[in-house]
Amino acid sequence: MAFDAAFTSAIACELEELCVGARVEKLFQPSRDSLILNLRLDRERAGDGAQNRRLLIDCGTTSPRISFTENEFENPKTPPMFCMLLRKHLSSARITGIKQLGFERVIELEFESRDELGYLSNKYIYAELMGKFSNLIFCDANKRVVSALHLTDLSAGVKRPLITGITYELPPPQEGKISPLNETAERFMDSLIESGMTHAKYLQNRYLGLSPLVCRELSFRANGSNEKLCNEFFDLVRRIEEHDFTPTLVKAPDGKPLEYSFMPIGQYENGGISEECESFSKLIDGFFAERSRNERIKQRASDILKLLTNAESRLTKRISLQEDELSSCADKELYKRNGDLITANLYLLKRGMTEVTVTDYYDEECPQVTLTLDSRLSPSQNAQRYYKKYNKCKSAETHLREQIDKGREELRYLDTVFDSLTRAETENDLNEIRRELYESGYASRMKNYTAAKMTAPKPLEFRTSGGWRVLCGKNNAQNDYITHKVAGKGDIWFHIKDYPGSHVVLLCDGAEPDARDFTEAATVAAVYSKAPTGQRVTVDYTRIKNIKKPPASKPGYVTFSSNYSAYVVNDPQNLPEQVK
Repeated sequence: MAFDAAFTSAIACELEELCVGARVEKLFQPSRDSLILNLRLDRERAGDGAQNRRLLIDCGTTSPRISFTENEFENPKTPPMFCMLLRKHLSSARITGIKQLGFERVIELEFESRDELGYLSNKYIYAELMGKFSNLIFCDANKRVVSALHLTDLSAGVKRPLITGITYELPPPQEGKISPLNETAERFMDSLIESGMTHAKYLQNRYLGLSPLVCRELSFRANGSNEKLCNEFFDLVRRIEEHDFTPTLVKAPDGKPLEYSFMPIGQYENGGISEECESFSKLIDGFFAERSRNERIKQRASDILKLLTNAESRLTKRISLQEDELSSCADKELYKRNGDLITANLYLLKRGMTEVTVTDYYDEECPQVTLTLDSRLSPSQNAQRYYKKYNKCKSAETHLREQIDKGREELRYLDTVFDSLTRAETENDLNEIRRELYESGYASRMKNYTAAKMTAPKPLEFRTSGGWRVLCGKNNAQNDYITHKVAGKGDIWFHIKDYPGSHVVLLCDGAEPDARDFTEAATVAAVYSKAPTGQRVTVDYTRIKNIKKPPASKPGYVTFSSNYSAYVVNDPQNLPEQVK
């Protein structure tokens, strides 16, 4: 991970410079592994920046980090117990120190607050940013553990038990590795030659706190020379000791963030763009913003994903079996022909016969065919047996086609719900999807589901160049809401053709907007769909008065007539201005 001990040192220095003297105004715990401290910074330390800042400490397994954040987080209605404990002890506390402990991915935040009797005392938070071993630990004035996100007892078999009342200790270091701050040039060269490893592998195996990115960068700069590697290594040590850090973000040619570091990165010179950021907090906040949002939504929507995945698998399997059964009904005309041939040759048959050879007058060449008979039945009963098979296949074929069509329609509906999940941003969006599934007949499959109190739907809103409002549903419930409740008969409705996607409504009340407004509204429908990005797609549009919702149809399902089509490129860069 790029958030190594050296990067921890860089972010700790930045936070110490800004946060010492800051007052804690509020605390929130938006998710199980994250904490947000609303701080009021000292005026002199804040400088020209805002005094009110949000400090995010994320101890999740995939993206542990600490930084100021400008992103919005949705808090649970009932704060977790750990959050309530911190509010009790740290509300109105002042930060008196922030530092890195040793050369580890551990940051100590020291607070000064008043106890129940009004006396000043120190409290500590230790943020251990170590991948799957990340933790957030709260300690008292004597650095004894009061609580933590993840407590472990003596029976767990861990190297460092973490229980209430024990004195805080750093996690045990990785065995066989040493701190780069304690290395000498002579020992570096001797161990490098003796190891016989590549430069990047040697650095990663021997030294604590260096990410693979930094090891590859030093190897890239050395270009195969041991002497150059030694010089680059001790220049890195100098950077760490002198706090000479540069917040650097590496982007792919398409603008997608690739890596981040505390030093300039040159190894991606042919496949990435390296740029210096204003601060480490903005670097981290920008890099993880979209990723962390997707992870939070994925965690909170795990029950919906499981339900949809199981339903999709079950439907796909059922449709496959029905299609196999339908293919077997293709022989129905053969059964009818056999019945007719037996009826035409009843005078040749007797009870007890197992087969008979007759002339097939259905064929122009009138060949001889052999028909299988049931010896227990009379000739006429054998004919009726074939007619029954014919009628059974005929009715089964009709029924199976209906069931397959219904199954495919339900699969298309599930596809729209999957698509809605990609646009869910808040817990309320997820609750709308849960309620939709519940009302669509999935209640028995949603374990312990209880309908949450719903707030008014909040669809996405845009403003076209001509000033017209454009609403875009984020799920089927919002699609029905904007199409059937918000929009008037004269407004214009848009939807991507041949793909699941959002309903989009251009609110114009019967007026005729410019062609550019139509194009921008159609672009919203294209972008908020499953159509491939960058592809030229077709978007159908019509007046709301032409939109009909069939009785008992699934949420988000409509029919329409008298529509027109627009051709636009599915490119988010062409979206109109979004109204927050």
